[in-house]
Amino acid sequence: MRALLTMGLVATLAVGAVLAQGPPPNAAPAVPTVVKVGDMAPDFSLQGTDGKTHKLSDYRGKQAVVIAWFPKAFTQGCTIECKSLAENGDKIKQYDVTYFMASTDNIDDNTKFAKATSVTLQGRGGGAATVVEKKEADFPMLADPTKEVATKYGVLMANGQLANRWTFYIDKTGKVVAIDTAVRPATSAEDMVAKLAELKIAKKG
Repeated sequence: MRALLTMGLVATLAVGAVLAQGPPPNAAPAVPTVVKVGDMAPDFSLQGTDGKTHKLSDYRGKQAVVIAWFPKAFTQGCTIECKSLAENGDKIKQYDVTYFMASTDNIDDNTKFAKATSVTLQGRGGGAATVVEKKEADFPMLADPTKEVATKYGVLMANGQLANRWTFYIDKTGKVVAIDTAVRPATSAEDMVAKLAELKIAKKG
């Protein structure tokens, strides 16, 4: 178990170059064309890294939901995003919301990623590898290896294999109230908290 918790996997150069830090500066945000703000969020039933199966319909009428899609476990931007969310969970959990990260990885890879406390990232262009230390994820990561749900949400990249780094905010009624298509991995938690406040999601207690 100790080895599992501290495992560090090397991300491939090809994937890492594509998935580094998110959109370039000054790039126009992508415009979702399948699911838009105001639409009812497509229902899903996906395995989580907490050993449970999570259904969006279970939260309807009870709690807001955030789904942070990410491209691939153990790659640079995704590791940094997970680090941000895991280290700032106390701030997010002040709100009456359930939040997930989700990808087209299989459940085994996402579980290893969620539990990893050290991830080794290959440097670009033959550069030196870097090690990112992070906490275990204190929230479920969802696995969609069939890409069925990613397709419903319209988040797949042009290659049809990986999800874009897009975050969907869904209110208690099941309606999509915001979509962030320009997620900044390093500040993803702070940005999520700011968006929850902007959307007037209720605080707990």
